[in-house]
Amino acid sequence: MPPSQPSSTSQPGSNANKSADYVFFERTTTGFSDEAVPRAKTAQLKLEHYYKVAVDAAIERNTRRVELERRLMGDALTPEDRKQRQLQQLGKKESTFLRLRRTKLGLNDFRTVKVIGKGAFGEVRLVQKTDTGKIYAMKTLKKEEMLKKDQLAHVRAERDVLAESDSAWVVQLFYSFQDPQYLYLIMEFLPGGDLMTMLIKYDTFSEDVTRFYIAECVLAIEAVHKLGFIHRDIKPDNILIDKDGHIKLSDFGLSTGFHKQHDSSYYQRLLDSSSSLQSPTAAIQQKARNSVMVNAIHLTMTSKDQIETWKANRRKLAYSTVGTPDYIAPEIFLQKGYGNECDWWSMGTIMFECLVGYPPFCSESTHETYQKIIQWQYHLAFPDDVHLSREAEDLIRRLITSPDRRLNVEQMKNHPFFFGVDWNTIRHIDAPFVPHLRSITDTSYFPTDELDQVPEDPTAGDNTGGNKDLAFLGYVM
Repeated sequence: MPPSQPSSTSQPGSNANKSADYVFFERTTTGFSDEAVPRAKTAQLKLEHYYKVAVDAAIERNTRRVELERRLMGDALTPEDRKQRQLQQLGKKESTFLRLRRTKLGLNDFRTVKVIGKGAFGEVRLVQKTDTGKIYAMKTLKKEEMLKKDQLAHVRAERDVLAESDSAWVVQLFYSFQDPQYLYLIMEFLPGGDLMTMLIKYDTFSEDVTRFYIAECVLAIEAVHKLGFIHRDIKPDNILIDKDGHIKLSDFGLSTGFHKQHDSSYYQRLLDSSSSLQSPTAAIQQKARNSVMVNAIHLTMTSKDQIETWKANRRKLAYSTVGTPDYIAPEIFLQKGYGNECDWWSMGTIMFECLVGYPPFCSESTHETYQKIIQWQYHLAFPDDVHLSREAEDLIRRLITSPDRRLNVEQMKNHPFFFGVDWNTIRHIDAPFVPHLRSITDTSYFPTDELDQVPEDPTAGDNTGGNKDLAFLGYVM
């Protein structure tokens, strides 16, 4: 007997319209436990994401093959056998990539050699892949801390920019994965340390050495901007040195060493709390100090003891959740919006530090540093005992200025300070400092002795719920 057809007046979902052999299940969550619905929703989202990624990847593979076939069809000079070899090579590359994607990496696939860095939300380890013996830098981030400190968007920005970049100026990302407690980024190991370590060791650079590093910074920041990202955290800690002495940028939007660094409201709260903690007398003194008539002797850290205190605390600030705002552009604090020109301000402060020995707005307290950056017009001054060329001082002043007057990348490349720089070949010339490495696991350029003792390997605990994993859905490469 054929199923009865619903009448035009009946409801589509009515049981009366179903035939006798039709089994109807009412869709309701009544009677389910409080945990069942969230778990079911989590499973649904994970399945949807899995198949979306699979379908998108298949479409991309097909698009790449069609584009290659179209290009080969229009090439009348290439022999047919060579065209077939190119198509076969593409097929082999796609197959290899698919095999790699099916390989499930985990913490057990890597052996910790040494902890080489610590940040506010995790640490960086030198690791060796157990099956190949290759050396990598593994960044571990604790999920609970990232969620607690609202750093989810920043972590995704880090992973996205590294995954999308094939630039020689950006640290290369090889793998990313997660477990119930941690996120992992497996990146290339740059054995030369970072620019902060070099500045702590050498205090200041000559103008020639500064020209080299700042010129490479220009190209590195330009590469990040071309990817559609604003770094927002350019500082010596994040400028790494490779085995040949050239730089690469790391820590994209990642809050390493600075609590809530990309949240301008956080800065505003600090500024507000700073002013609220002042006594009336101190507030009057601060107001006078910030006026146009202020005596220039108070504008910089002229005391050698103050400068030495700042330098002594520099490494500790890099490891803490407080961090240092010395390189942050004022427009980020002011909640008025900003563009990629904020990165050029940061580069200007680094150039100042390379030549002078400390950043232009450093103070004994972070609150005072904030105030100086906000009112940079009254606090940017060059010490009398440091003699800079006119070109060097002019470039710094054209970077540490209001956003609308800040030089863009082409103007910087044409600035007299960079006279003689070959922008196309600078990465291939000899660097002023080349690390002397004893082995592929040499960490002598990292201040590992200053790090606290930590367990040999991070350990994954039990999963406390699906919501934590759901927040980081799609993190695995």
